[in-house]
Amino acid sequence: MESEDRKPKIPDPKTAQQKAEKYCVYQERAQQEVREKLYSWGLHQRDAENIISELISNNFLSEERFANAYALGKFRQKGWGKIKINQALKLKRVPEGLIKKALKQIDLDDYLLKLKGILEKKDALLKEKDAYKRSYQLKQYAFGKGYEGDLVAEVLKANDL
Repeated sequence: MESEDRKPKIPDPKTAQQKAEKYCVYQERAQQEVREKLYSWGLHQRDAENIISELISNNFLSEERFANAYALGKFRQKGWGKIKINQALKLKRVPEGLIKKALKQIDLDDYLLKLKGILEKKDALLKEKDAYKRSYQLKQYAFGKGYEGDLVAEVLKANDL
């Protein structure tokens, strides 16, 4: 049996709408995620867009709610920085204005505290003895997490890492 046979096909838009509502109730979703899910169910573009419009009007789907939940969730749970969150939201085709609004919700003091914690934790794991190489590794780690270069340098300097 091929993998395409295993994909659930939902020919009826009404059934698809009900499933999409459940999909959106489970957690906040971006419009693009819902659109891709509807296409994977075999719906045509017109039907998918109609369902998305219904989900928005019935408040099952909100890009703003999604952007806020995503930004705060990735920051708190995964320790992501604003750059990485910004890029991830762009990949999900969230409008730029909503991305900026969501990133503003992250408190600067919490942001710096999280960055400090991440760097201290990584510092404890590093085996490198050379201070310059150690600092470089910490910077690279923080950049990979999506933190801004000036803030990383500031936190490293302030905490002698």
